[in-house]
Amino acid sequence: MNKRVKRIQLVLIILIAFLIGYFFGINKIAFDWKNYSPSVSVVSKEPPSNLSNVDFSQFWLTWQKLEATYYDKTKLDPQKMVNAAISGMVQSLGDPFTVYLPPVQNENFKQGMAGQFSGIGAELGMKDKDIIVIAPLDGSPAQKSGIKAGDKILKVDNKSIVGWTTSQAVEVIRGQKGTQVVLNVIHKDEKETKDIKITRDIITVKSVYGWVKKIKDVDNIRIAKDSKSKGIAKTLSENNEIAYIRLSQFGDNTNKDWSALVSDLSLKISQANNFKGIVFDLRNNPGGYLTDAVFIASEFLGQGKTVVSEEGGTIEKKVMKVERRGLFLDKPVIVLINGGSASASEIVAGALRDNNKVKLIGEKSYGKGTIQQAEDLGNGAGLHVTIAKWLTPNEVWVNGKGLEPDMKVEFDKNEPEIDTQLEKAIEELLK
Repeated sequence: MNKRVKRIQLVLIILIAFLIGYFFGINKIAFDWKNYSPSVSVVSKEPPSNLSNVDFSQFWLTWQKLEATYYDKTKLDPQKMVNAAISGMVQSLGDPFTVYLPPVQNENFKQGMAGQFSGIGAELGMKDKDIIVIAPLDGSPAQKSGIKAGDKILKVDNKSIVGWTTSQAVEVIRGQKGTQVVLNVIHKDEKETKDIKITRDIITVKSVYGWVKKIKDVDNIRIAKDSKSKGIAKTLSENNEIAYIRLSQFGDNTNKDWSALVSDLSLKISQANNFKGIVFDLRNNPGGYLTDAVFIASEFLGQGKTVVSEEGGTIEKKVMKVERRGLFLDKPVIVLINGGSASASEIVAGALRDNNKVKLIGEKSYGKGTIQQAEDLGNGAGLHVTIAKWLTPNEVWVNGKGLEPDMKVEFDKNEPEIDTQLEKAIEELLK
């Protein structure tokens, strides 16, 4: 009998607990609505004096309507709403390079320029309102997984990113080391989409790399066995030497790393018996600081020569000239470019060609002809705003057009391990 009573008591306890939970559940939304109070304190909503005629009433009315009527109050994050409003204002300019960066995105950008971050290792940009890969970084998880310069990214982890800003895409693609992300992309000049799974890692960007070698010791080129074979003649490769410099980005440490490398290479070049010239590789270099571009170009150009000029906006035309005496003023140079060469790398390539008639070999560059100024807005946020356009020494504006190479060379699909562009550059130096 006692056992039967205990069972009935247990059933009643469970039933009461269920009814309490049910009652609380169906009334929770009403409870949230009734007690909802926006966690925002408006510091100032008065417009600057020069905007006194702008009507902000609809903005605040919309904000109040959302607070009062939107069904899911947990979605009403005041700071997120403010960030989205600022981003929308900036996007209204229609300039993909003028962007508002909320704190997380701004920190991601700074880490990238500092040379170390956790992610896939690809520089992203916008073209025709699409998120594209300007360039995968050398040796990065993105490059190893098959991401290429010019790839259009349509989805991240099966979620469409159409209409997103570059900074929004960067924020979701970056992540902790060891985690995976799936990008749905269309390779340049292809029609079919494909999913590419990438495991994130710590990306350390070494912006400068180089060597001096005999041509026969250079990797990824062909040494012809006879006159009918492709590649560089064996007789020319035995003793002739070249220098190779790869510049992958213009970041916080670029000038220091560059100076250390070229000092070492300059000594080795002076000791070479049959030195033929320098291959300067700017392929897949997405750019960076304007001042670094002037610094690097000065290594090859004589005093007084123009590197780049900027004009437009609130500034008068400004001409930036060589700022120091370089170590490679009298050395033959060939520059390699491709669709991932953008911004500062285009400035350097254009300056060398316009001033010294240096040949550009490879493929057409990206075509970013504007200059951005980075502003810290406080609380971790930042603004990159286009302040001017830049022109090559011959007054060429590359924006949207890119630099056409003097010799167009594409990779051979039948021999993907051969760097045909490097091979062609060496051939030109041997002429």
